Amino acid sequence: MNRDSHSTAQAIRMPVNMGAVVDVNASRRVLRNTYALLGMTLAFSAAVAGTAMSLNLPAPGMLLTLVGFYGLFFLVHKLSNSGWGVAAVFGLTGFMGYTLGPLLNSVLQMPNGGAVITNALGATAVAFIGLSAVSLTTKKDFSFMGKTLFVGTLIAMVLGLGAVFFEVPALSLAVSAMVVLLMSGMILFETSRIVNGGETNYLMATVSLFVSIYNMFTSLLMLFGIGSRDE
Repeated sequence: MNRDSHSTAQAIRMPVNMGAVVDVNASRRVLRNTYALLGMTLAFSAAVAGTAMSLNLPAPGMLLTLVGFYGLFFLVHKLSNSGWGVAAVFGLTGFMGYTLGPLLNSVLQMPNGGAVITNALGATAVAFIGLSAVSLTTKKDFSFMGKTLFVGTLIAMVLGLGAVFFEVPALSLAVSAMVVLLMSGMILFETSRIVNGGETNYLMATVSLFVSIYNMFTSLLMLFGIGSRDE
C-alpha cells in the first residue's frame, strides 16, 4: 500500500465530484494489484472447491458458514494495511471455496447438473467482464448506488433467511434473482471506486469483488438449477 519509488514523479490528476482529485497513477496501481490478487484468489478458491468435491466433504452448515465468513472478513479488514492481510484474504476466499464444494456436488446430482454449473460460470464471467468494462471505459462515478446496494443487500439477507427457515421455493428464486442484480451493481460500484480513487486498499477491493462474483455465481446456480428441473 506504500507509494513506490516512481511516485516521486508528478502525479497525473483529474477532477471528480465535490472538488476531489484522483491520483491516476495510484488508481491504476490499486486496480492492477486488485485484479492480480483477484485472479489468484479465484484460482485458489476453485482449487479448494475442487478438493472439497473430490473428498466429498460435508457442507459446513449455516451457522459455521456465517461465523467463518464474517470472522475472516473482520480479520481481513483488521489486517488490510499489514503484510498478513494477503494471507487473511486467501483464508477467506479459501473458506468460501470450501463452502462451494458441497454445493457443486449437490448440483451435479441434478439432471443436467454439469450444464447448470457451466452456464452459471459462463454467465458470471460474462457479467463480470462486461460490467467491469463499462466502469473502466466510461469512468463514470457509481458511488450514488452505495446506499441502495447496502439496503438491498440487507433486505436480500433477511428474505434469504426467511426462505430457508420457512422453505418457500418461490421466495428463494426471487431472492436469487435479486442477488444477481445487487451483485451486478456491486461490481460497477466497487470498480468505479477504484478507478475514481474512492478505494485505495487493494485487499479490501479484492474481497469486495470476490464476494460479488461468488454471490452472483451461487445465485445463478439456483436460477439455472430450477430452470433445469422445469425442462
